[in-house]
Amino acid sequence: MDAQTALFQQHRQRLFGLAYRMLGRPADAEDVLHDTWLRWHEQDTAKLDNPEAWLVTVTTRLALDRLRRAKTEREHYTGPWLPEPLEPTEEEAPSDHVERAETLSLSFLLLLERLSAEERAAFLLKEVFDYSHAETAAILGINEEACRQRVHRAKTRLRDGRPRFQVNPAMQQRMLQRFVAALEQPSLDSLRALFAEDAVHLSDGGGVVRATLRPLHGADRLARLYLQIALNGADIPQQRVLGTLNGEPALFLWSEGKLTSVMWVECENDRITEIRAIRHPDKLARIEAVTKSMGAASLH
Repeated sequence: MDAQTALFQQHRQRLFGLAYRMLGRPADAEDVLHDTWLRWHEQDTAKLDNPEAWLVTVTTRLALDRLRRAKTEREHYTGPWLPEPLEPTEEEAPSDHVERAETLSLSFLLLLERLSAEERAAFLLKEVFDYSHAETAAILGINEEACRQRVHRAKTRLRDGRPRFQVNPAMQQRMLQRFVAALEQPSLDSLRALFAEDAVHLSDGGGVVRATLRPLHGADRLARLYLQIALNGADIPQQRVLGTLNGEPALFLWSEGKLTSVMWVECENDRITEIRAIRHPDKLARIEAVTKSMGAASLH
């Protein structure tokens, strides 16, 4: 491996993490890294004072361009759009665990959708990747005061949009286990007891498979929805497997050897406040084979 390639590989994980958080799709992040590599390969790196800063700047600006296009496309998406998970892995480095749980969680990535592309870039660079306001401003090609304003607006939008957001894997896992138990012996009362009064359900089918086309609100509506799903699917062999996606507990639903849905929840006070399901086959296809090979333990 030549020195130029080695230097790129040294920073690759950081660049991918930035691009993925910006875009919410692993394939898009890989495309951005590919374009960054092409530009890096054409660059006379010996003349660069700070190669890392160059790589982060190019990656950020390419991701910004792609995110602006993606936001336009998502306005025409059929039903709710949810981030696409990373492929599950058997092991994560201990030093990565906290970061993954807090800023790579699917719930957090969805929360970032509240931000403009520019706010998202500034927030991630400053608050997640620990660049100073001056460094972030230089990467984005703006003055430092404008950078401060973007970060401040982003933090305000995130705080106002989801003031009770927090990652609590132990509670999430416990509530998913209770959810599975309720589906196996379904009743309106047992399902309703799982949800907070203002609970929200989102399902991403992209118009390809059956899914709710808008968010559903309220414990009663969610309980009736899942009671209907449980009763309608009673004669269809299913396997419910507890695993992990992006540092959060998740429920993998299998039917006849195919991954049909991945679900995760947000919780507060032993109640589910939000439940989200990815049903789009294209989003599930990337993780199906890897999940099979991991052999995650069934909840049964």
